[in-house]
Amino acid sequence: MTGSSSATFDSKLFLANVSQRPGVYRMIGADGEVLYVGKARNLKNRLTTYFVGKAQAAKTMAMVSQVANVEVTVTASETEALLLEYNLIKRHRPRFNVTLRDDKSFPYLYVTTEQEYPRISFYRGTRKLPGRFFGPYPNARATRETILLLQKLFLLRPCSDSFFANRSRPCLQHQIKRCSGPCVRLISPEQYGQDVNDAIKVLEGKGAELVDDLAQRMEEASQALEFEKAARLRDQINGIKAIHSTQSVTRNATEDIDAVALVSHGSDHCVSIVFVRGGRNLGSSNFFPKPGIAEAGELLSGFLAQYYLGREAPGEILINEQIEDADTLEQALSERMERSVRIRPSVRGVRARWLEMARTNAELGVKMRRATEATGVEQLQAMQEVFNLPNPPARIECFDISHTMGERTVASCVVFGPEGPIKSDYRRFNIEGIAPGDDYGAMRQALSRRYARVKKGEAPTPDVLLIDGGPGQLAQATEVLTELEINNVLIAGVAKGADRRPGQERLFLPGHELPTVLPPDSPALHLIQRVRDEAHRFAITGHRARRGKARTQSVLETVPGLGPRKRRELLRQFGGLQGVTRAGIDDLAKVHGISRKLAQSIYDTLHANG
Repeated sequence: MTGSSSATFDSKLFLANVSQRPGVYRMIGADGEVLYVGKARNLKNRLTTYFVGKAQAAKTMAMVSQVANVEVTVTASETEALLLEYNLIKRHRPRFNVTLRDDKSFPYLYVTTEQEYPRISFYRGTRKLPGRFFGPYPNARATRETILLLQKLFLLRPCSDSFFANRSRPCLQHQIKRCSGPCVRLISPEQYGQDVNDAIKVLEGKGAELVDDLAQRMEEASQALEFEKAARLRDQINGIKAIHSTQSVTRNATEDIDAVALVSHGSDHCVSIVFVRGGRNLGSSNFFPKPGIAEAGELLSGFLAQYYLGREAPGEILINEQIEDADTLEQALSERMERSVRIRPSVRGVRARWLEMARTNAELGVKMRRATEATGVEQLQAMQEVFNLPNPPARIECFDISHTMGERTVASCVVFGPEGPIKSDYRRFNIEGIAPGDDYGAMRQALSRRYARVKKGEAPTPDVLLIDGGPGQLAQATEVLTELEINNVLIAGVAKGADRRPGQERLFLPGHELPTVLPPDSPALHLIQRVRDEAHRFAITGHRARRGKARTQSVLETVPGLGPRKRRELLRQFGGLQGVTRAGIDDLAKVHGISRKLAQSIYDTLHANG
């Protein structure tokens, strides 16, 4: 690693000594912030373009003007440089790099093929478990719809293993013809295994082959006078044909392909990915990367590296624009996946249709984004006018309190910016040490904890602080910020109207006796309602989770001799407190560590009021 640092960066001295080998460079600001991370086939040539020659784009010049140091790491190859660049961007999140906000993993459909009666389920996470994974799907809804479809066709079980292992009679899924009842062995393992294999063929895109096989089995069942079995096979054939009639499928496709299209309009950029697995279109997902100093080609290249180096890549990636380092990225992905991965900018036939579909989705995504941003700008400007602020607010925070009769109180803090919710900055506070139902005390505790961190510089100061409530809650917020000497924050209480209907909210401001009531069509009111509703949602989901956990633990905690380890094992074996409550003494006694005497005690405790 090499570097150079001074009060004013000496680019001539630096460039005279930099290597011409492949590597990664980091632009460092005066305060030590990593401004930008880049890779290069030839470090000297690439870095020279920043400091010598023709004028750069405005954003690049703005970045270069802040450079106080450049650090360089020489690598053995371009592929190694690409991987190092990816890891450094992920670690430092430089503001001048392409940034991908949505970093969550995509859902998969998981089949536990090693079990006697395999389960089909929704899955998100590491794919190191035994069994088969299919996907990724663009969203949870698409995954669950596929599971439901396979349940209808092949009657596979979706239930958890603990639920499956403790059934004495079929559940509702069997009654509504969504499961063949393997939990009570209404179907043999061999017959069930055949259904699982048939479902896997559909997921692999081998529907046409499966239809031929099912037709043969239907004919054999008819000749053997097994008409009920033949009718079910007929329904499966019709169901598979219906799926294929609504999918864009290549004739003999077994490939996994992603069609990736970038569309830019001004400063707005959308990348849309159409997911094709086994020749079937599973849907699409849109991303809105921030380009930093990247131009269109570099933006797509940066997106592909960040996206695919962090998850499984398909065999083919179709792109709507040429990228300079496609060969390096291909090699890196192929080595990482231990199989061939191709990046193709020029395609024909059905692949071209998929790519056009991705481009159309990206176009629509940009238009919707621009429309949403326009609405957001209008709302922020309206809020500026309503509250007489010098500028439209760049950061809005809102607090809400949730509890049930004073039990397990939770406070929420949600944050909104010009682009909408900033979910990474959301916080929940478990409230302790107050009288049950003391909303004022709960609000004061949450605000004190939050704004003590703001005072220390550990969190940004908002422009507007909204409190769900009236003058009492507003007074608590005003006192907390005054005590912490936090100024220049507009505080407003948001109280519902007389009949609690939307559009009748009253805004309470410090120093104003009478509330402000905005007209129902006010853009500022619409933004306030959206922020307040999000704070309420975030608070109540946190409270319900805390209450549910407490109730689950509290009942079992009263059983003498039942320690934390045995409680966890009980809940795991029976899938939760409800399953434990339904279990008989004999079932409880089968759990490791639970004697018959303890099982009797558990049963008596859970059924004390029964």
